[in-house]
Amino acid sequence: MAGQLLHDTPATGVLRLRISNPSKRGALDHPILDGIAETLDHLDPSVRCVLLTGEPGVFSSGYDIGNIPADRFKELAEPLVAHPFTSAIEALDRCDVPVVAALSGHTIGGGLELAISCDLRVARADIKVGMPPAKLGLVYSHTGLQRFLSAIGEPRTRDLFLRGKYIDAARAEQWGLVTETVALPDDAAGLEKDEKNLAHAAALDEVSVGIAAEIAANAPLSVQGNKQVLRALLTADRALDPQVEEELIELRKACFQSEDFLEGVHAFAERRTPNWQGR
Repeated sequence: MAGQLLHDTPATGVLRLRISNPSKRGALDHPILDGIAETLDHLDPSVRCVLLTGEPGVFSSGYDIGNIPADRFKELAEPLVAHPFTSAIEALDRCDVPVVAALSGHTIGGGLELAISCDLRVARADIKVGMPPAKLGLVYSHTGLQRFLSAIGEPRTRDLFLRGKYIDAARAEQWGLVTETVALPDDAAGLEKDEKNLAHAAALDEVSVGIAAEIAANAPLSVQGNKQVLRALLTADRALDPQVEEELIELRKACFQSEDFLEGVHAFAERRTPNWQGR
């Protein structure tokens, strides 16, 4: 079953987009990614802030590659991953109004890049975020790595990507991957697991909607103008020599054709240790 991108308006001037793919832990498939790009590129003028979130207990486990047939994996993996994901990220980059990510659960791989492409990130205090390309045999895109370098600096980007590291929300906040964390309310500590999850989700919704509403209530020309200046300053340092950029693109494409990437994906799905061959 395909995922969905659900829409609602939780406050004046706030459009909430909810990633809904519960059977696959919020995996990002074509309908979700296409929905993000389409929605952000055609916002109603009344929208002054976008809130991007997931279902209670899950934000996104990254791009959905589980349905690619094994016999066509090398042929289909790169184009299926690159194009819809890139379209969604680019739509976030060019969105004129601020976008707040409310991390409603674990946020992994492409889900984490999606989150750091937003202007602010609010997270449940009990989640983890992580980047598993090293565990999958994947060379990450140079544009994605640049985004992390800008957000958290070189040492932490190396730590995250070279170790395939997962960190908790408190550490993510220290690093700058998360702007603010939301704890479980004190009066919910004694609840059963499912009730506790819903209570924590409600607390995150309250805080994230409050932040989005605060932004939406600010002077729109100021908010959009400041975002435009920030975008120009951040992208000014990202230009690469065209030949170098082409080499990096080809390096990433080659990894999709490797035996190790196919093995890494299968091992991850089967919850076993991969048998790397270096080819």
